[in-house]
Amino acid sequence: MNMRKVVLLLILAVSVTAVSCKRSSSKNTSRATGWQINSKEGGFQYNDRFKEQETAPGLVFVEGGTFTMGKVQDDVMHDWNNTPNQQHVQSFYMDESEVTNFMYTEYLYWLKSTYPPSEENFKAIYNGALPDTLVWRNRLGYNEVMTNNYLRHPAYAEYPVVGVSWIQAVEFANWRSDRYNELNLEKAGYLTRDAKLSATADANFNTDTYINAPTLTYGGNDSIIKPEKSRRRVQTTASGDTINVFANRETGLISPKYRLPTEAEWEYAALGMSEIRSYNTHRGRKKYPWNGQYTRTGKRQIRGDQMANFKQGKGDYGGIAGWSDDGADITKQVMSFAPNDYGLYDMAGNVAEWVADVYRPIVDDEFNDFNYYRGNVYTKNAINDDGTVKIVTTDEIVFDTLSNGKVVARNLPGEILQVGVDENETYLRTNFDRSDNRNFRDGDKRSSRQYADSFDEEDGEVENEQLTRKMYNSPKHSIERDSSGAIIRDYDKSNKRTSLINDEVRVYKGGSWKDREYWLDPAQRRYFPQDMATDYIGFRCAMSRVGSKSKQKNKTKN
Repeated sequence: MNMRKVVLLLILAVSVTAVSCKRSSSKNTSRATGWQINSKEGGFQYNDRFKEQETAPGLVFVEGGTFTMGKVQDDVMHDWNNTPNQQHVQSFYMDESEVTNFMYTEYLYWLKSTYPPSEENFKAIYNGALPDTLVWRNRLGYNEVMTNNYLRHPAYAEYPVVGVSWIQAVEFANWRSDRYNELNLEKAGYLTRDAKLSATADANFNTDTYINAPTLTYGGNDSIIKPEKSRRRVQTTASGDTINVFANRETGLISPKYRLPTEAEWEYAALGMSEIRSYNTHRGRKKYPWNGQYTRTGKRQIRGDQMANFKQGKGDYGGIAGWSDDGADITKQVMSFAPNDYGLYDMAGNVAEWVADVYRPIVDDEFNDFNYYRGNVYTKNAINDDGTVKIVTTDEIVFDTLSNGKVVARNLPGEILQVGVDENETYLRTNFDRSDNRNFRDGDKRSSRQYADSFDEEDGEVENEQLTRKMYNSPKHSIERDSSGAIIRDYDKSNKRTSLINDEVRVYKGGSWKDREYWLDPAQRRYFPQDMATDYIGFRCAMSRVGSKSKQKNKTKN
């Protein structure tokens, strides 16, 4: 080999090395400032290797898109509450099945272990989370077997939980969020191994508390939140400061929360429109979560079998024994029927399901057609005088007495106390101007017949409930407790009430085992008080998608 070739090879090697060094260094260099990211000496730390949101337990991915909400095949009730309107839903995740008795009893076990009901201060926490098993009773029916066994017996373990109010469903979702994030941080080494098993009433994990004040998690127990044998990359800077001790949102380890799906999300997911998509258009329409216009399958091997369990006629909850019936008379084990195109089971039949929205007869698509949701009540963290967030202690639990007399906990020890947003957040904003937006453009001064009178108001802010009642004259029951704790009930007996709609009624979707066929249409909508429960309403959880709309790599569209 002559000298010229040797020089050329050396130049090539140096060039490749320089390019590779440049690439590797540029990955950790800020395009904004040129500073090093994730430097061992300190500075800005960020997870630059994050790929995609991990699918949380029990969920399936639902790619968002545009659809016509409220397009029903039949309007047998003639209530005109689902006028078709076009909406766009962002991608999200949803439980593949309804929350089961097994899943809910795990929640009850955690509550009972962490907040022992034997202690007077915690008794209402556990009792307030218990499903109402008396919903199975009927004056002219013998249903005691379900009353006594449906929630707890292993035979019903994989059946959807019922007797759960909207409030209880929301609290379950909050609990589930904390347990999932707790597990993630434990796996990543930010919490000691089996930290989840050491929770007590005054020392447990809450996601918001960990994000805002990690040193107060688990009551500030350093042996849990700063494990000695850590598997995370804790670094010490030249000045002696430690970094990466606690996880934050930049790590990508803290997942969005489980929650109830919005009405638009639920309806979109239930329809599973992707199976009738042709390029950028939906060809045809769907009446059910499955394709076709009938409740029975046309597949050769199981032709004639029902695609969901529902009330097929007067006195017919399951058909004739052994002949193409739905195999159930009440609810049925989840995933017993085929899923829809998104992989979601029981989006028709089994139980109807709570969604997040406050009910109104209209969907105001004129104001918003993106991620539609009615029910926003914006809050913020309460702050102590010293500037720290206010953590709820065991002596500061807030209990509410619901309209049916049941007592529930509105917050739990270890959580950050929430207060409504005020002028500090709303001043001169154009996108929101109040904390409670449940009756926005429907029940407030601007949309009521008393709008002209509002110009003369000098009494300051009017209660949100009073504004709603100008549109919906619903009964106003009163329930209080005297000094001895006895319940004083004042039932509204007025014959001038014209509606059952108020700010405490929520939408539920889908047909149940107790409903006739036309309620299986995902576009049908009904409402029920948020603090009451039935034997035919359950729920499933959802989770927002962060990042890309699709899981597939970009492809050329025709």
